[in-house]
Amino acid sequence: MINLRDLTLAEMEALVREMGQPAFRAKQIFQWIGKGKKDFREMRNLPEVFQQMLSEKCRIATAETAAVQKSAKDGTRKYLFRLEDGNTIESVFMKYKYGNSICISSQAGCRMGCAFCASGRNGLVRGLTPGEMLSQILEAEADTGESIGHIVVMGTGEPFDNYENLKRFICIINDKNGKNLGMRNITVSTCGLVPGIRRFAADFPQVNLAISLHGTTDEIRTSMMPVNRKYPLNVLLSACREYTEKTGRRITFEYTLVNGINDRGEDMHRLADLLSGMLCHVNLIPLNKVDGSGFDTVSREKAVEFQQFLERRGIPATVRRELGADIDAACGQLRLGQSAPPERQRNLPAQETERKNH
Repeated sequence: MINLRDLTLAEMEALVREMGQPAFRAKQIFQWIGKGKKDFREMRNLPEVFQQMLSEKCRIATAETAAVQKSAKDGTRKYLFRLEDGNTIESVFMKYKYGNSICISSQAGCRMGCAFCASGRNGLVRGLTPGEMLSQILEAEADTGESIGHIVVMGTGEPFDNYENLKRFICIINDKNGKNLGMRNITVSTCGLVPGIRRFAADFPQVNLAISLHGTTDEIRTSMMPVNRKYPLNVLLSACREYTEKTGRRITFEYTLVNGINDRGEDMHRLADLLSGMLCHVNLIPLNKVDGSGFDTVSREKAVEFQQFLERRGIPATVRRELGADIDAACGQLRLGQSAPPERQRNLPAQETERKNH
């Protein structure tokens, strides 16, 4: 059974022709899928005979909403989705003045092993299909009753470790016959896989790129992010400069502030030196603590001090707005909680938590 949410429009046209139908039927199906429809009988402009043919050969696989945490402070919603094979992934719906945004996962688990992150605690299970990435958006829209205009691929997983599926997902979500989301409304975040950065610059020069940096020396960054052993700072930043020169687009550097590790005065100076002259923006993130990581966060005041220093050095910087502070907002926390022993699960959602079975 072919999952139609996994198909680009061109792939769907080929499938429809194989089934003896005119190509325009593919566009009709594609449009219905973009509207979140899951039942062929709801696709009212398709002949009943064709609806039956589709039901025999195809399916529209979705993600089951296993849990939702709702922030009482700002409308943020944290979703735990269960996939067809039983794996769970996370997404976060966020409300901003410019519209709604969602942070989606690209893998079930992660093999990058970043020390401060909950996402990779249990390693990588597998990459998500394009349809599984799309389902996170469609299910969140169905739950909230609101449209989502911005997507950040920054949840569980390393997107460039699942590049082919990421590529097809972007093509599907951008297609004018489906969700029609603009390339500039999509951001993809990587921990620094250099070959992926170069490929991404060629394939999607209009999509925003974010780099998880988090350290100003190879020693510091490697202790937090094992990927730095393969792509140390000089290699990574060289690729970043190539990217900005090729695309003309600025890079956002994500810099999680960890108390006593990368938040000192010398770190401020080194970061400014490393990024001097680059078309970039720094997003400073006070660490969202994960139990057992051994890392502690910094105060908001410390983050603002860091921001002001960078701006004096001519580097645009912001301190990330704290959304969902009263729920398990850090990537991987809710997923870990669901796999924890029952006694720990009972203590995790101290906030409003809903469980659903669709």
